[in-house]
Amino acid sequence: METTTYTAGILQYIPFFYVIWSDDLLSYSEISVVKNAIKNDDTLTKEDLSYLLKNLDKKKPPSYQEIKHWKQVISHSKIKLVESDVYPLATFSQNMICHHFEACPFNNHLKDIEINLGIQPNHYNHLFEVQIIKVTSSSFYNPLEIDNILKGEHAPVVDAFRDVLKDPIFKWSIRREKSAFRAHVLKQVTFLAKEGYGAMAYPEAYGGTDNMPAYAAVFENMMYVDGSMAIKFGVQFGLFGGSIQKLGTKLHHDTYLSETGKATILGCFAMTETGHGSNVRGIKTTATFDKETDSIVIHTPGENDNKEYIGNALDSTMASVFAQLIVEGKNHGVHAILVNIRDAEHKLMPGVTIEDNGYKLGLNGVDNGKIWFHQVRVPRENLLNKYGDITPKGRYHSDIENPSKRFFTMLGTLVGGRICVARAGLGGAKKALAIAVKHALKRRQFNDSIKVQEDLLMDYPSHQLRLTPAIASCYVYDITLTHMMKLYSDTTVPDKRKVETQVAGLKSIITWFANDTIQECREACGGKGYLMENQIADLKGDVDIFTTFEGDNHVLLQLAAKGVLSDFKSELNSDGFTAVLKLLGARISDTLTTINPAYTNNVDTVHLYSSKFHKDAFDYRTRRLTYTIAMRIRDYVKKGIPSYQAFLKVQTHLLELGKAYSVELAYNTYIDFTATIEEEKNRLLFEKLGVLYALNELKKDASWYLEQGYISGTKSKALRKRVERLSTELRPHIGTLVDGFGIPEHCMQAPIAK
Repeated sequence: METTTYTAGILQYIPFFYVIWSDDLLSYSEISVVKNAIKNDDTLTKEDLSYLLKNLDKKKPPSYQEIKHWKQVISHSKIKLVESDVYPLATFSQNMICHHFEACPFNNHLKDIEINLGIQPNHYNHLFEVQIIKVTSSSFYNPLEIDNILKGEHAPVVDAFRDVLKDPIFKWSIRREKSAFRAHVLKQVTFLAKEGYGAMAYPEAYGGTDNMPAYAAVFENMMYVDGSMAIKFGVQFGLFGGSIQKLGTKLHHDTYLSETGKATILGCFAMTETGHGSNVRGIKTTATFDKETDSIVIHTPGENDNKEYIGNALDSTMASVFAQLIVEGKNHGVHAILVNIRDAEHKLMPGVTIEDNGYKLGLNGVDNGKIWFHQVRVPRENLLNKYGDITPKGRYHSDIENPSKRFFTMLGTLVGGRICVARAGLGGAKKALAIAVKHALKRRQFNDSIKVQEDLLMDYPSHQLRLTPAIASCYVYDITLTHMMKLYSDTTVPDKRKVETQVAGLKSIITWFANDTIQECREACGGKGYLMENQIADLKGDVDIFTTFEGDNHVLLQLAAKGVLSDFKSELNSDGFTAVLKLLGARISDTLTTINPAYTNNVDTVHLYSSKFHKDAFDYRTRRLTYTIAMRIRDYVKKGIPSYQAFLKVQTHLLELGKAYSVELAYNTYIDFTATIEEEKNRLLFEKLGVLYALNELKKDASWYLEQGYISGTKSKALRKRVERLSTELRPHIGTLVDGFGIPEHCMQAPIAK
């Protein structure tokens, strides 16, 4: 068929047909969308309709010659495709009609196809041998609206804090000498304390607003300035001050809390030991009550029992020391005691030895040190005694009689620190992504030798795949951590064990994600990302340790997994036969699903994008891992293997359960949130980001799902292709999405991000 013999009705659909048949992802549901639009287009003649429908048959697709001819028609039109048009392909088609015919109205049916199929210019600009007028980013979404969705009810506090960061004291520069770096960070933290941010999470009576969720939101924003400042701030006000607030009583609050919030008392959080890192319960430092002097003696018993990696150790005058409390010869487990470690002239107190940890991979603005105590005596009242006390008569008393429950209740009050570490890691990932994306929207590289300009990095599908799923993950994790902090701060729920389990897993997967993302951003920026001036290098060094402190990620994942197993065991114990039937029913349901080819081979877009499919898949993985671990442990115990050894045998299995549980928790939390977004346009965007997160996570675990028979090879391939497709669909909005993180312009000082 010659170009001149195409009717206007057919010609307007040629660009669409060329695009969709050049995309091997075309599914029956997508064809259905096009067919419905065509059938409802009353401007088409019967002949037009017949030709178009004939070329929408997946079983008999258009021939190579036909598709080649469509390409020639498009090329000969000499029409420019403008990416900045609201509906680029529909507008392009209209312009083609205008080139050949006098009447060329805009066809809304084409617009509907473009919207419903999610067709974006970067899907097809390589298909057209025409000049394309490029813009780097679409203005369809408003980054301020997106940022406000993320900030939620804390928007006024966060906005005010971002304004504070305009002060010259927060201007970033390369600092390599640790003494000067530390001195500058201390000035920054003291400045923030004077502005009222140090005491934010404390009660109003002590200078705060009693708003821990807002504190966490502000804390993430500190990473946009400097990781050392954020961690120094967190140690002083979150860990040291938090231990006084959460573990102490009114005497301690009245004596220390206000001054801590003002940074007139500088403190450190002395928990970790050289010989015992994540195993807090096994620490060796002792706190022995001396009845004769009514005092507590703090002592480091062995060579490797010193406190290690203690932030603020070189600046502090006081330490919150975690030690084994011994009263009347009996060990009552780990408790926290306030210990003066320096006098008014900043000299070490008798019996206290402190050494600088020296230079580290990152966070060199934080003064980490080692601390030894040699028979250091403090008043009995220095015991932070909310959960365990020593009476004036020298007797130990606790309202929580079970030592194990008491220990975990004490640690549960400090879960907020893990949430803040995860938020800080997320802040680092966001900033790295913002820098990498802004660079990729300017930097050009390679072309096809025909184009005048080289292509933008961000227009390469591989670059989109490297950065876009990570951006989607940032949105999911932001919403999740905000929700977790709200749960943690809910005073109507005193038992924080469930939240502790959840946060343990989330802290692990999010800090690993942050490290992986920052590394990807470094590579995505090439040599520019390696330069200190572009800040990704500092982010890489600073965030690396987040996988270790506040609990090593491998240990925390096992904690999360054991929490899931405990819930599983409780359900069986409480429901008995009913729970067994429920479990068997679930297994039968799983089996029916996994052996059903209609499900395992379903690659339809509607199915793959459905939150029900995502939830079912995540739930299946968590439940199956839980069940198989439980059965393995049961079998080992039946053989006479001690329970501790049985857990060691399934350790790697536990780690996988911890990850699966955490991913499912994050996704479900995010999906529940998206349903509350009132403005439809933004809700649909957030939903699409959720789909990308889910499919990317399923893609990463595709081998496991394949082993279980839950998906087929065809479906696994479709997952991968859909992740690529969604990454491409979001390309026009990539700049808006990183601007939606709300990183202030005065904190984006990397030259490649300007």
